[in-house]
Amino acid sequence: MTLLKFIAKRLGYAAGVLIGLSILLFMIARVMPGNPARMALGPRAPQWAIERLQEEMHLNAPIYIQYYYWIKGAVRGDFGESLISRRDVAEDIKEYFPASLELALYAAVIMGVMGVFFGVISGWFANTWIDNVVRVFAYIGVVTPSFVFAIFFVLIFSYWLEILPTIGRLSSGIAPPPEITGMLTIDSLLSGNFQAFWDGLKHVILPAVSLAMGPMAQEARITRSSMSDNAQKDFIALERTCGIPEKVIMFKYLLKPSLIPTISIYGLDIAGLMGNAFLIELIFNWPGLSRYGMNAILQKDLNAMVASILVFGLVFITLNIIVDLIVDFLDPRMRHRA
Repeated sequence: MTLLKFIAKRLGYAAGVLIGLSILLFMIARVMPGNPARMALGPRAPQWAIERLQEEMHLNAPIYIQYYYWIKGAVRGDFGESLISRRDVAEDIKEYFPASLELALYAAVIMGVMGVFFGVISGWFANTWIDNVVRVFAYIGVVTPSFVFAIFFVLIFSYWLEILPTIGRLSSGIAPPPEITGMLTIDSLLSGNFQAFWDGLKHVILPAVSLAMGPMAQEARITRSSMSDNAQKDFIALERTCGIPEKVIMFKYLLKPSLIPTISIYGLDIAGLMGNAFLIELIFNWPGLSRYGMNAILQKDLNAMVASILVFGLVFITLNIIVDLIVDFLDPRMRHRA
């Protein structure tokens, strides 16, 4: 199978999954108990106002007609109006999504670099005290929820050492950079505002590390396990009998195939970072899409809820395609198996 056919097949699957996801989300949102119009207008709203809002939202029509109106607007980027913020949902997503993306990017870098580093160290010194120490920390990281790390980090680095801020994306008194991408640190670098960049970087460290701890531990364990399995393979034994130095075997022949399962999980973890970040965004008062989506679910803001989850689904699917391409590059046999 050629690379183009491979990509086309993955895009076809992605389109099908996205359509199925949109139908499923829309159905779940519509069958949830409670009247969205009543919740939006409040308990003291007159009946005629509720009926008018229901008519505007097509809530009295059959559910397939409601989905038709919704998908017709969604393909044009119109997800309707948020019942809570009273703005277009697309505007809300445009405002909140870059903050979540920035947080997830920093967490992904920490997760990928440190996870692979500790996995390689553990695999290199397998069955030694170093391996045992890394394994203990990895187990702690896997079983501890990210919000627990967040609370500990806030207590240590903010209230005890007082070296890192805990709330928001930028300190008061610091001029924000002009909006280019919506990601504050990136925009600060692009505009040459290094004071805002440094302040924004200090604000993102604690939430990003808190968010990355669990997946980082998981990837360290996967990398270590994969390296241990591959180290027993015949091709590694052959290279040792040929007198190839151990460091060359480790980094040239052993690490590359050992990273394939790690990369597969890494892509899923990045998507999971955005979807699971609502508690971290809540603790650090981070104005991200995850917290916005969770508030939409709790307040039955149908348009905002479906659109937010659909955005996370789109990120998840896109990352899966990228991961497939990277794995295909590392092991071309995967393309022929697909």
